[in-house]
Amino acid sequence: MNVILKNGDAIALDEGATAYAAALAISEGLARNAVCAKVNGELVDLSCALNEGDSLEIVTLKDKEGLNVYRHTCAHVLAQALKTVYPTCKLSIGPVIENGFYYDVDFVTPITQADLVKVESEMQKIIKSNLPIERFTLPREEAIELMKNYKEDYKVELIEDLPEGETISFYKQGNFTDLCRGPHLPSTGKIKAFRLTSIAGAYWRGDEHNKMLTRIYGTAFAKKDEMEAYFTMLEEAKKRDHTKLGKELKLFAILNEGKGLPFFLPRGMVLKNALIDYWRQIHTREGYVEVSTPIMLNRTLWETSGHWFHYRDNMYTTKVDEEDFAIKPMNCPGGILVYKNEPHSYKDLPIRMGELGLVHRHEKSGQLHGLFRVRCFTQDDAHIFMTPEQIKDEIKGVVRLINEVYTLFGFKYHVELSTRPENSMGSDEDWENATDALRAALDDMGFTYVVNEGDGAFYGPKIDFHLEDSIGRTWQCGTIQLDFQLPQRFEMEYVGEDGGKHRPIMVHRVAFGSIERFIGILIEHFAGKFPVWISPVQAKILPITDRQVAYANELCAKMKEAGIRVEVDDRSEKIGYKIREAQMEKVPYMLVVGEKEAEAGQVAVRRRDKGDMGAVSADEFIATVKKDIEDKTAF
Repeated sequence: MNVILKNGDAIALDEGATAYAAALAISEGLARNAVCAKVNGELVDLSCALNEGDSLEIVTLKDKEGLNVYRHTCAHVLAQALKTVYPTCKLSIGPVIENGFYYDVDFVTPITQADLVKVESEMQKIIKSNLPIERFTLPREEAIELMKNYKEDYKVELIEDLPEGETISFYKQGNFTDLCRGPHLPSTGKIKAFRLTSIAGAYWRGDEHNKMLTRIYGTAFAKKDEMEAYFTMLEEAKKRDHTKLGKELKLFAILNEGKGLPFFLPRGMVLKNALIDYWRQIHTREGYVEVSTPIMLNRTLWETSGHWFHYRDNMYTTKVDEEDFAIKPMNCPGGILVYKNEPHSYKDLPIRMGELGLVHRHEKSGQLHGLFRVRCFTQDDAHIFMTPEQIKDEIKGVVRLINEVYTLFGFKYHVELSTRPENSMGSDEDWENATDALRAALDDMGFTYVVNEGDGAFYGPKIDFHLEDSIGRTWQCGTIQLDFQLPQRFEMEYVGEDGGKHRPIMVHRVAFGSIERFIGILIEHFAGKFPVWISPVQAKILPITDRQVAYANELCAKMKEAGIRVEVDDRSEKIGYKIREAQMEKVPYMLVVGEKEAEAGQVAVRRRDKGDMGAVSADEFIATVKKDIEDKTAF
């Protein structure tokens, strides 16, 4: 029989040959590195038998899907070890998550972090035994009976909730069997590097009315050095934790009186305003107009937009004059009302409309985290209203702008193009034209991108920007979404060149995403050592004795007049102490002034990461800092 490889080539195999046999026929090296396979687009075990004409892709640990299978197998090894060490425990679910996996377990006697050592030891034994992993299926009643025999109540519940006709599969390794869709590695010995990391509590099925289970987290990598690099990164991330640095640098606070509602302190507000000023500068240059829409609008609007029916649980609502109102979770409906406030001609389009809108979303308390997950935040929204013919050029303009923003802060990033999902709205023609326009814009600009089939918004395809910070973590921030649905729901119009009424195309886009979250990312990316232009304090003047305080204050006034954010540390402390404190505050420039500098009109300059730079005239230093600010240098 013949099967078709990813590159389109056909390979001849014996009838009923497995995916592993196909990998072996291609090369021994590929077979050795194979984790699983993709047959006709579906992930399967290497033991899967092939049929005539099947499309085949061999998956290795270089593929994200392969690493996920590897980690999921490690979760099963964890489950087997737990059943060996704690025979009375009951298993629930053990999915893969970013960078690892977890398993939720019901223990008779609670375990602690210290107990993970013996669990890891048992896992090592299972891996060393190189147990074959075998898949089998059972009819529903037999599957339920099997799990009842093992006293796995949670598994029984999972099976009972499966739809009729669903294939119920299990995986067996040694004397351990677990309910699982799969696929898995061929044997436990394929696991080379893993570690259990932490323990937490988790309600069964995420429902607070259900029993609290113990969640055991772990991670696994293809090689030990990759795992060590990961833990080194985690240690570095702890030092950069924005909640810790935000408090130390006096940038923001999250208080009990408003959980998930950040308070920006004076220095944090300087940083936030510097980003907003930059946002306004580049958007004015690119022909955007800025609007501001109410923070609260009536129920009718949110019903028209669909949010009242599809997003209600995340919205804060109230009554005004016996009428239902909602605090806005998104800016777009308000922007549409601004568009509809007056008639438009094709000559007016495109209209690029920006809004720094404060939005509120109800997040569960357990999900709140610093500035990364909050209940209110400022979205740097923009909505572009255009004709179909303008889509490609407008998308290219937005991509250029987002690229400019991320490049300025030193972020690398990758781009994903997400296409039509199953539950989408609109015609095939609209979707095809929109997706082709996004693709053409990226191709014209020479961008490499990954296509996420079926991951678009229900109202249109989108481009997502995933930026990489200084220690290799990725963050999804910028997005460009094409929307056909809201212009229809709100009956938006413009008069075309033919004199007839037409429906505009709408683009939703953000660059920062959430300004609050972006600040959190910047804090961790720079470890609090911000570029000069956004630093809350750009320079600190440190007089050596009280006799230089008058000169320091004169210099401070002069620098403030030049637009530099500067402070004087006039405390009666030793100069070494003042320098150390300024260093801890991560101030870019420290200016030491003693008797000699005061007499000569100079400053002894110390840079944050370079130490003593020597003495220069005050005017020369001011010119240097002004250039840093104007050029937005990374420092």
